[in-house]
Amino acid sequence: MTTVIAHDTPPTLSHGRATEAAISIQHLTKRFPVHRGWKQTLRHPLRGDSTTALHQITCDIRRAEFFGLLGPNGAGKTTLFKILATLILPDHGTARVEGCDVVRDADGVRRVLAPVIADERSLYWRLSAHENLRLFAVLHGVRPQMLNRRVTELLEVVRLGEAGAKPAGAFSSGMKQRLLIARALIAAPKVLLLDEPTRSLDPISARDFRAFLRVEIAGRQGCTVLLATHNTEEALQLCDRVAILNRGKFVATGAPAALKEQFGDERYRLWARGADPTALASLAERGVVRGHPLVGERGPEGWSVVELDVPGGAPRVAQILQFLVGRGVAVARCERVDLSLADLIERVLQRA
Repeated sequence: MTTVIAHDTPPTLSHGRATEAAISIQHLTKRFPVHRGWKQTLRHPLRGDSTTALHQITCDIRRAEFFGLLGPNGAGKTTLFKILATLILPDHGTARVEGCDVVRDADGVRRVLAPVIADERSLYWRLSAHENLRLFAVLHGVRPQMLNRRVTELLEVVRLGEAGAKPAGAFSSGMKQRLLIARALIAAPKVLLLDEPTRSLDPISARDFRAFLRVEIAGRQGCTVLLATHNTEEALQLCDRVAILNRGKFVATGAPAALKEQFGDERYRLWARGADPTALASLAERGVVRGHPLVGERGPEGWSVVELDVPGGAPRVAQILQFLVGRGVAVARCERVDLSLADLIERVLQRA
């Protein structure tokens, strides 16, 4: 399969030189044995079936970069995270984190990388935020004379300074996520792995948390962040670059703006009344829209929702609206539809 590479952003510059890679992955491959029933085991005791979770993954992630991983369940995102966190070993290829090989120098990797587990249950809810951080700071070997200052600093970093004395169980989901980030920052890591950090948050909390990650963690703290998510909007808005992972392979990599230009901005939703099926069909026949328009159920006052895949962007949409109005179709609203993850991957695969 050919990998689609969008026009990329230039490397971050430091004193006239491109920064070195914080994470360097070369031809990384991981397979897992397939569970077999006892009948198959008895019939073929020496056969070892396996499934490939990652296949020849290659990618460099720059220092202080916010890098997003998009992919469906089973695409290989969690496997890649576990290899980078030295929890499992790859079968082939190499991965280095700040120059430390994940196989030969696992201790070095653990000193510079921290996975953030988006599981609120891993916090001690009866302890205060300050006490939670003190406990983990002791486990990380922070010197006693530095404990209180380090914990106070981290609470300020994640904007929980005024809530440090409150029990973690009384925190909102967004506050708990920020406390988990603070816990990961105790050892001053250079690289953070975030696995769907906003999945339990409401839309407003998720928006605020994304802004916090971008400004404070990737910005002021200068951490390299590798984010795995199912949310295309989150990845495209938050990340410097995005890689789409499907069935263990990178199928597209590039800057969000380039990916959106290449694969998005084509589907539009119209609220129409008096829609003429022959008019919509003629648009498809003439190539003005791709495929067949989808006409949804009629809503209040007879309005229908029509979705169109329109090549050519806004100028072509304006022509379509003019054509429909000329055919007696009333259009109350028109908006671009953000691609879902499934649609984005489908388009990438079609063009690969």
